[in-house]
Amino acid sequence: MNREYHRWFSPSLNRDMELLVFGHSGAKVLVFPTSKGKYYEWEDRAMMGTLGEALERGWLQVYCVDSVDAESWYNYGVHPGARAWRHTQYDNYLYHEVLPLMNNKNGNPFLMTVGASFGAFHAMSFGLRHPDKVDRIIGLSGLYDIRGFTDGYSDDHVYMNNPMQFIANEHDGNRLALLRHVDIIMASGRDDRLIGSARNFSSLLWSKEIGNALREWDGWSHDWPYWQKMVQTYINGHD
Repeated sequence: MNREYHRWFSPSLNRDMELLVFGHSGAKVLVFPTSKGKYYEWEDRAMMGTLGEALERGWLQVYCVDSVDAESWYNYGVHPGARAWRHTQYDNYLYHEVLPLMNNKNGNPFLMTVGASFGAFHAMSFGLRHPDKVDRIIGLSGLYDIRGFTDGYSDDHVYMNNPMQFIANEHDGNRLALLRHVDIIMASGRDDRLIGSARNFSSLLWSKEIGNALREWDGWSHDWPYWQKMVQTYINGHD
């Protein structure tokens, strides 16, 4: 299996950033780690083995990015506005630095964003902020409303990075048309404390006529063995 390590100084974040690439061709998959996770988390958790056949056969090419969660939403020592601004810088890094790398390496036009737990928030936020670039979003055991991290504070950066807010107020016909083309899949355990977030967000999307598949798994289902099964089930579409 092709495996590549990339590191460069990010002008968007003003620091070095690292990522891993797996596979040589196929649909591009942008993978986010869990809370404060590292770019090698999915490899360490055997998720690349789970996707092994698709990677070997050239059906998928996976890009595992690093997080800056400890500098953004989890950085409780700074004002919530600074947390949100740091996330905006992270979004700029993804859009202006990671996506061009992906496009230069792989001409396949299909792009997925994928994440589990807090990574699902990143996958959803980035995918729905940029529906002109993203074709499928897979959120596993995810949170989709970031306001629990902002102590009740809101500003433009909180708003534009929070799917529960910006989708609720989306009325532009062109944007809605783009959003309606995205294939959105959410999977959570019925006993997961975050299931309410998935249910609420699914309902909000449907209220905007944005189709989505909410799949509720038995039990808690919030751990790597479950996410391996979920990825296998949904990476090529909904079950």
